[in-house]
This record gives sequence, C-alpha cells and structure tokens, in this order.
Amino acid sequence: MICNLCPRKCGAVRTAHSGNGFCKMGELPVVARVAPHYGEEPCISGTKGSGTVFFSGCTMRCVYCQNYEISNEDSGRTITPERLAECYKELEDKGVHNINLVTADHFAHAVVKSLEIYKPRIPIVYNCSGYTSPKTLSMLDGLVDIYLPDFKYADDFLAVKYSSAPNYVNTAIAAIHEMTFQVGLPQFDDDGIMKKGVIVRHLILPAHTKNSLEVLDIVKRRFGDQVLLSLMCQYIPMGKVSDKEFSRINRKITRREYDKVKLEMMRLGIDGFTQELSSADESYVPEWDFEG
Repeated sequence: MICNLCPRKCGAVRTAHSGNGFCKMGELPVVARVAPHYGEEPCISGTKGSGTVFFSGCTMRCVYCQNYEISNEDSGRTITPERLAECYKELEDKGVHNINLVTADHFAHAVVKSLEIYKPRIPIVYNCSGYTSPKTLSMLDGLVDIYLPDFKYADDFLAVKYSSAPNYVNTAIAAIHEMTFQVGLPQFDDDGIMKKGVIVRHLILPAHTKNSLEVLDIVKRRFGDQVLLSLMCQYIPMGKVSDKEFSRINRKITRREYDKVKLEMMRLGIDGFTQELSSADESYVPEWDFEG
C-alpha cells in the first residue's frame, strides 16, 4: 500500500514485511510484548493489570524514548491480524481489565481488522504519542473505548529537536479533539476502573518546566473537564541523550522541577493523576521478549 496513516503523510510504499517510510515498518504488525502490565494509571491497571500489546516502530523518533529498543531499533515479532486477535483473547482470558494497544498508529489497518475478527468484552485502550492523524483515528471510531495520548510539547521547536515531529502541537490538539468526540467524558465502573474516556499524558523533561507549564495551559484551555491529565515524572536518561546536543536532558528531573509543575496542575484545577519520583527507575522498563 501507499501509506499516509500518520501526520507525516510520507506516501511510503509498504508491503507485508517491509516499508520505506519514517516508521520503517511493513503492513503486518510487529509486536514486542504481549502481557498484563501493572504500571499504568490506577484506573487502567487496577488490580488485575492492563492487557498490553506493545508494537514496534513509531511515527516519532524521541531521542529519550524508554522503549528505544523497539521504537527505534525495531525489534519484535511479525504477526498477522488473526494472530493479533488471538492475543486479545489470551489476555482477556487472564482476567485483565482492558486491552491496551501501545504505539499502534502505523499498524492502524491491521488493528481495525483484528478487532473486526475479535472484539473483546473488555475496554480497548489506544495508547499513543498524540502525533496522530484525526483521519486515522476516525477508522477506530466505535472500536476504541479509552484513548491514552501523550501531549509532549507546547513548542514545535522542541518537538522537532527531540522527536523529529514537525507541527506537533496543532496535530496533538486536533487528535485529542477527535478522541473526545468519539468517546466522550470519562466513565468508570463501581471499582474505579475506567470504561470510557480520554487521559492525556504529559512527561516532564529535565530543564524544560516552561514547556510543561505551557502544556498544562493548553490542556486546560482546549479541553477543560473533557479529559483527565496524567502528569509523569518517570523520565530516565535513555536512548540518544548522551549525545552532546541533548546534554540538557541527560539527567532525571529534580524534586523542585516536579513540584513546580504539579503545583501548577493543582492551581489550574486539572483533574487527573500524578506519580512518585521513585517511578523514574529502569526496573520499570519491560523486557521485550514478546510474551513478557
């Protein structure tokens, strides 16, 4: 196929097993891990875990990516949409709260096909970078129950520098608007587990609290109470941040940086989740062994 799934619209030629686009992937999904995951927001992981499917490749190139091995080095196992549907069933049988599709934008066609083959009885979570085309999201309307997008940057210069993602800000805003249109306000069951809605994630970068404060302002002004915010302090220096040009972010964030952003979240009255600084630990990064 000629691919224009992501905002880059690079017109890449993608066959079943190869592609010459930015994501470097073919049409068939490449999966690095299928397993219950307990490190998501409390309303996603709950007590039984979130049934995560981690896809390889990405439409961004974040130099600090904690999943660098699979997002940039493309390790993983190629499977069919039929096998992907079986993965959902296997996770569902383990009793997880939901099926969590992590970084699947570039495999959207295969995801749609897999969900047409088997739609689990539990919620489908679509976990993405925020650098997502609303047109691609429209393919998922009625199939996805919960959206979990990042909102990484309020400044396109930073988006290009750290993630090779031009026009990130307007793209993320448009994508999140489409997500809220599809799934509506957050809904929870009697145990506090999310059934529908949008949680916007923001990872604080070291030495970039100004960016974080501006992201909070955008989220408040643009989306108000339509979304929840997950403020994350789990940044670990990984990927390419040891390169001289990225030296400003070659450290963990400080308590002062985190408190500054968290206090602004509280001042703005944004509802959502925060983390403990102890979450910035490499032990939380999964093993990429397909089945976990």
